[in-house]
Amino acid sequence: MDTLETRELTYFMAVAEELHFGRAAERLGMAQPPLSRAIQQLERRLGVRLLTRNRRGVSLTGAGEVLLHEGRAALDATTAAARRTRRAGGADRPGGPRDRLVLAVKAAASHELLQRILDAYATEPGAAEIEVLPCGMCEQEELLRDGRADVALMHAPFNSLAGFDSEPLLTEGQIAVLPARHPLAARESLCLADVEDVPGLPRARWPRDGGYRPGPGPEVRDQTQLAQLIALGRTMAVFPESARAWLWSEHAAVPLTDAPPVVTHIAWPPHSRSVALAGLVRTAAGL
Repeated sequence: MDTLETRELTYFMAVAEELHFGRAAERLGMAQPPLSRAIQQLERRLGVRLLTRNRRGVSLTGAGEVLLHEGRAALDATTAAARRTRRAGGADRPGGPRDRLVLAVKAAASHELLQRILDAYATEPGAAEIEVLPCGMCEQEELLRDGRADVALMHAPFNSLAGFDSEPLLTEGQIAVLPARHPLAARESLCLADVEDVPGLPRARWPRDGGYRPGPGPEVRDQTQLAQLIALGRTMAVFPESARAWLWSEHAAVPLTDAPPVVTHIAWPPHSRSVALAGLVRTAAGL
């Protein structure tokens, strides 16, 4: 049989991510024996071993690795379908709200561009309600895939556009954001090598793929935290030129002459049939 139930995938994903039946059962709110039986039944139906069990613990087989990757995407797709269906259904009820789109944006990024898009789209006949959803570093991809967002502003090369449809909107250079009192702040321009290993001023580290990359810089999760640490002289960061909009007086922005350009795209799931989304994309691309 080539079909899978979402319940089966949920059970398998818990075990595959925890690599421990006891912890997976606790996470799922069920007893361990029925969870073990469910995984065994799934293996028999598929005709492959998904997990290796021995006294040292649980590990994934090659087939299990494939199902972990494919299963996560499948569960995201079903969750996304449910969320977007609920949003669309609200506009069908008599007296219900008008159509609504959730637009994910990196907090404090492309502020001027975002305002222009919202202002222009609001003048369109029958424009949908736009809910702006600020998010952290590179979270737009996840929000689009699991349906919490319908559309997003994404920034190449920092965001991956793989699996989405997109239109480029803005190309800009990059700047080093430094404490205003730092000697490098007085320079007219810098190159990437100048800011790669500055004594006493390590670059801030953002979470990516569930963790932080190794390095001496402080771990940051939001723009306000980063802004304060830069102002205190504890770190620095590299941003697109448009980040000047959120800088404090304690910050300095110096152009990076050899940094690759940043291209802001409007991106959306390729299977979308939303008329409201098509109108928003058309408006944004026409600015």
